[in-house]
Amino acid sequence: MGSQAASKPKEQDDYKLKDTKPELGEKWPHGGQRGGSGWIATDRATSTYDLVEQMFYLYVRVAKAKDLPPNPVTGNCDPYVEVKVGNYKGKTRHFEKKSNPEWNQVFAFSKEKIQSSIVEVFVRDKEMVSRDDYIGKVEFDMHEVPTRVPPDSPLAPQWYRLEDRRGEKKVKGEVMLAVWMGTQADEAFPDAWHSDAASVKGEGVYSIRSKVYVSPKLWYLRVNVIEAQDVESSDKSQPPQVFVKAQVGNQVLKTKVCPTKTTNPLWNEDLVFVAAEPFEEQLVLTVENKVGSKDEIVGRISIPLNKFDKRLDHRPVHSRWFNLESFGFGALEGDQRHELKFSTRIHLRVCLEGGYHVLDESTLYISDTKPTARQLWKQPVGILEVGILSAQGLQPMKTKDGKSTTDAYCVAKYGQKWVRTRTITDSSNPKWNEQYMWEVQDPCTVVTLGVFDNCHLGGNEKPLSGSGAKVDSKIGKVRIRLSTLIMDKIYTNSYPLLVLRPSGLKKTGELQLAVRFTCLSLAHILYLYWQPLLPKMHYQHPFTVNQLDSLRFQAMNIVAVRLGRAEPPLRKEVVEYMLDVDSHMWSLRRSKANFFRVVSVFSGAIAMSKWLEEVKKWKNPATSILVHILFFILISYPELVLPTIFLYMFVIGLWNFRFRPRHPPHMDTKLSWAEAAQPDELDEEFDTFPTSKAQDVVKMRYDRLRSVAGRIQTVIGDIATQGERFQALLSWRDPRATCLFVMFCLVAAVALYVTPFKVIAALVGVYWLRHPRFRSKLPSAPSNFFRRLPSRADTML
Repeated sequence: MGSQAASKPKEQDDYKLKDTKPELGEKWPHGGQRGGSGWIATDRATSTYDLVEQMFYLYVRVAKAKDLPPNPVTGNCDPYVEVKVGNYKGKTRHFEKKSNPEWNQVFAFSKEKIQSSIVEVFVRDKEMVSRDDYIGKVEFDMHEVPTRVPPDSPLAPQWYRLEDRRGEKKVKGEVMLAVWMGTQADEAFPDAWHSDAASVKGEGVYSIRSKVYVSPKLWYLRVNVIEAQDVESSDKSQPPQVFVKAQVGNQVLKTKVCPTKTTNPLWNEDLVFVAAEPFEEQLVLTVENKVGSKDEIVGRISIPLNKFDKRLDHRPVHSRWFNLESFGFGALEGDQRHELKFSTRIHLRVCLEGGYHVLDESTLYISDTKPTARQLWKQPVGILEVGILSAQGLQPMKTKDGKSTTDAYCVAKYGQKWVRTRTITDSSNPKWNEQYMWEVQDPCTVVTLGVFDNCHLGGNEKPLSGSGAKVDSKIGKVRIRLSTLIMDKIYTNSYPLLVLRPSGLKKTGELQLAVRFTCLSLAHILYLYWQPLLPKMHYQHPFTVNQLDSLRFQAMNIVAVRLGRAEPPLRKEVVEYMLDVDSHMWSLRRSKANFFRVVSVFSGAIAMSKWLEEVKKWKNPATSILVHILFFILISYPELVLPTIFLYMFVIGLWNFRFRPRHPPHMDTKLSWAEAAQPDELDEEFDTFPTSKAQDVVKMRYDRLRSVAGRIQTVIGDIATQGERFQALLSWRDPRATCLFVMFCLVAAVALYVTPFKVIAALVGVYWLRHPRFRSKLPSAPSNFFRRLPSRADTML
């Protein structure tokens, strides 16, 4: 029992955030210096790589060759270059029948793994299968290789005469090379072949490189179906009862059936879709007549999306009439194409909405609030820099050649910019040391980082999970809210990577990061706290909850498809995991976690009521007497009630400053109720939707329960979020928001002290009962400030 009790706290400690002390800024130019609890930037114009540790690489640039001798047997030369450093070899592609090839390829060998003092560059003939495919070589001594650290000028390649096997100069054949020792800050680093990928073959070589992706520009397409004219039915004796079906790509929406049976139906309904630039799909409108149990197509039209107007505000756009391509009824199927008519018309008002922000992620973890139209963008208020240093203790995710291994890479998402580090093969402790930067438009946003195992390297990998699907396995995720960071401070922490599986909660490793949020305009940041979180159109013409859920799902699908086309692709399972595609699904564990979040929020009120009960029952006479004295003072001087309350909150806020959080938030296993989840609950959470149960009745009831309970879960979570935002007012979780609120409390306390209570009550009453003409559709400043406060939703799994 004693050993079990000792192991449990140790296991819980593994789930906590840890401080790290990497050598940041000590070797790079324009670095920083370590403060008491982190790094403080000493120069605003710091190096682009001052948040990562310096790593040295041996770079070999193979530019081209000339005058290569033909093979005496075939009379041709199919050359390629092989760069060898110790046990590591890298090869260029080969050219057929070309004696003057150009490769322009760079090879990078990690200095830590180099075990040779000689760099050998071989030029070989691809067509030769014997050992005589040797054309020539060039050797370099590692001690004579120059070191180049940016911002030094690039090293120009030079011509080198090829040598034979004995090291003698050949009469014919030269190769242009450049060899130097550099760091990951070198411009050749992102596109170079890395020695970490020496074991990767085939197409997998291209999927290990680092890459920066940009999400497609998303628009809301609003289709206002107004009316139609001259709609004909196949049965001339019955007036048509029609509806309109609109389709954009895989998105299909329908209007309601016109309540009156007429040849000129009227709908005036809005159908909203998500579209991405460049516009590849068309808007396909079909007018259908409801006849019994089936629908007849009356007419159809396809319109390219680039034909529609783009609007930036709520001003109405002009409506237009479109002729439908309709078919005569009663004709044979093969002869319908000969009976085209253009009598039916449809009246539409269609526009691409540029004033909205197209949501592709949950508003709880939103990373971007800009509207679609670039004309409405504002200047950035800060710079976010993230140094992805390394990972420690990653668990094996697959078997390759009978050996358990992990080929890990990290993905970071903020705003429209996605970044992916290079894949480090066969390592449970990969070191990336890559740094990326984003412009920040709003500090109340979240950056998300995920670690994945690359299962698309062209080998015989088999996932340890037992599933036959070849997908990139998720290792863990980290979310950091920018408003919880002190500006211009470098946070160096090791974040636990936690994954919930049907077998239970599992720690799969740790991710070491260096994060800095640099302020460009403090006044602008403080001003944003009083502004709406989303663009004005979301409040002036809001969408329904069902519309937002559907549109977000469609936006996530579009982003996943577009990023999956990149090279190397950012695969669908990665995008969905980063965007929390399944956050709306029913989970008993999440529901219990949200319930206990609500209980925790109201625990203060419960404690206060218990304390008042103790005062009423005179359990502590001294306390009861003091409360009675305070009560009679406030009764005698009612003008002191509100100043006392605000002054009390001001003092509490100052007192809590000593206990303010020192680290960014991280995944909280207790808050997520992950440690106490039962096997049956996890089996339900990881069940398919619809359920895979055999009984039809159980299946129907089970699906209904999960659908309804998923919405209840969301509502409970929203209630908990509001309560946690009240707690964040004085907790210094967001130092700027708490500072603003504390100063407001002080000013309010003084103002309420010098102003008669009757005047305050009259002003509040008049303001509360003001005429609707003087009310704005936009949320008030206090409401905007409150919505920007952080909650504990960021730390939930």
